[in-house]
Amino acid sequence: MKTFVLAALVGMALAGTALADPIEGTWQTQPDNGAYAYVRMAPCGQALCGVITRTFKAEGEYKSPNIGKTLVIDMEPNGGGSYSGKVLRPANGKLYIGKMQLNGKTLALRGCVAGGLICSKQTWSRVE
Repeated sequence: MKTFVLAALVGMALAGTALADPIEGTWQTQPDNGAYAYVRMAPCGQALCGVITRTFKAEGEYKSPNIGKTLVIDMEPNGGGSYSGKVLRPANGKLYIGKMQLNGKTLALRGCVAGGLICSKQTWSRVE
């Protein structure tokens, strides 16, 4: 019985590791208005969300009022490294239709208006 319980626990641990989404982890944004951020992507319910954890300017790290804000909201995988949800642009406080495409260690993130016809794009780099 002990062997069965141990095997079940190991199996559950491995399954949890195998289910981690490839975009989970920390990503560096492109500069926006002279600053960039580290965004931690993690599960939020059935989707994925990204929270600003650190912020930087040319002079180095600084304590932005945006730290702790959820920048990527309710992203759901569509298959093939594609995701859809919402994104927040802290510079203007607006929410946009969000689209992401994972390509190795880069993540192309788009914030769109007009039903997704007009988009602004950033390419993020994986930090960890």
